[in-house]
Amino acid sequence: MSAPGDVPPEILDRLRAICRDLPQTHEEPAWIGVRWRIRQRTVAHVYLADPDRALAYPRHLVTGEPPTLMTFRVPADDLLGLTAGGFPFFRAGWGANVAGAFLGDHTDWTEIAELLTDSYREMAPKFLAARLPLPPR
Repeated sequence: MSAPGDVPPEILDRLRAICRDLPQTHEEPAWIGVRWRIRQRTVAHVYLADPDRALAYPRHLVTGEPPTLMTFRVPADDLLGLTAGGFPFFRAGWGANVAGAFLGDHTDWTEIAELLTDSYREMAPKFLAARLPLPPR
């Protein structure tokens, strides 16, 4: 059993590969797990949930081992559409546009890359966000 906050290395490797392409984003330890930031704004936070803490995720979806969770920013107009379908996405209990995802074998990493790019666009200064290719519409 991993300690609370420990993120499986295979998930960290995937997230590092995505965040490496986001201009001036840096990785740092968080109060639990790891986060990626642009300046002082968090783009993504990933951690192994501690069932003894009051973290905001739908616990009824979890069986067995504590889940690996990632929180990120979503354009406000997209939050309901992303989270309404349920697993693997949920609305975090703080912030107007914060979503979460359960990460694991089921994860669609292409979708996660798109969501993290959108999160970066939400948090980065406009001149840095403009460096990214335009999203497909």
